[in-house]
Amino acid sequence: MSPSRQGLLLVGGGKMGSALLEGWLDRGMPAADIVVVEPDEAQAAALRQRHEISVRTTAAEAILDGHPAVVLFAVKPQAMDAVVPGYRDLAGPETVFLSIAAGRTVDSFEAMLGTHAAIVRAMPNTPAAVRRGITVACPNGRVSDAQIRRCHELLEAVGEVAWVDDESLMDAVTAVSGSGPAYIFLMAECLEEAGRQAGLPEELAQRLARATVSGAGELLARSPEAAAVLRRNVTSPGGTTAAALEVLMAKGEAGLQELMTRAVAAATRRGKELAG
Repeated sequence: MSPSRQGLLLVGGGKMGSALLEGWLDRGMPAADIVVVEPDEAQAAALRQRHEISVRTTAAEAILDGHPAVVLFAVKPQAMDAVVPGYRDLAGPETVFLSIAAGRTVDSFEAMLGTHAAIVRAMPNTPAAVRRGITVACPNGRVSDAQIRRCHELLEAVGEVAWVDDESLMDAVTAVSGSGPAYIFLMAECLEEAGRQAGLPEELAQRLARATVSGAGELLARSPEAAAVLRRNVTSPGGTTAAALEVLMAKGEAGLQELMTRAVAAATRRGKELAG
């Protein structure tokens, strides 16, 4: 297979890999340009049937198909040590390796692929499944401008993309946006439970919490105003919202800002620990 036919090798057809794949195909990328490596036979068969694309079950089979311009690793971080070395023979200036694994550093990939490999470390988040994600990416010094543009296009299929040159920022990125959806889901859980304790029927409390969190998020996404401005806009002096915010914005450890700051710091520390 020629490079023009196999422009992209996707390693891993799980949730995030599938979300990216669907985004690329919906944007008009030819299925013939994509090869997927998925060792799970059932998942591989499902991908073939759903998308009519080429799916291999091993790295060796995929490499025989040709030399890709991009190899995107979409497997779990703990599986990388077993998976990545199988692609070492593809390392060179014409191929960029793009990883979306949390906590796995550029150095760790260079150790497995060689110091001559062009590597981009990226951190997407789960709203990519509905094309509302955000990904932050960091290249090593062997990634060309053209390869950065190509990786940007691929990641942009599922949401916004930002780039940083300082890889040390990636742990904080993971703590804020990578783990962030879980914080928002927890907020919805807490709002729902608070509604139940205030006397609302369970179904109504759940409906109100879900619609409020998702609706406020959509308003934030569409508005040019900062979050703080939007908050002030719905807070009448002496009103019900102000009474609630007085609790949430309390000074010290009881306030939401302090709790969130500590939570992000804990996630950042854990990211550094996982990276070794």
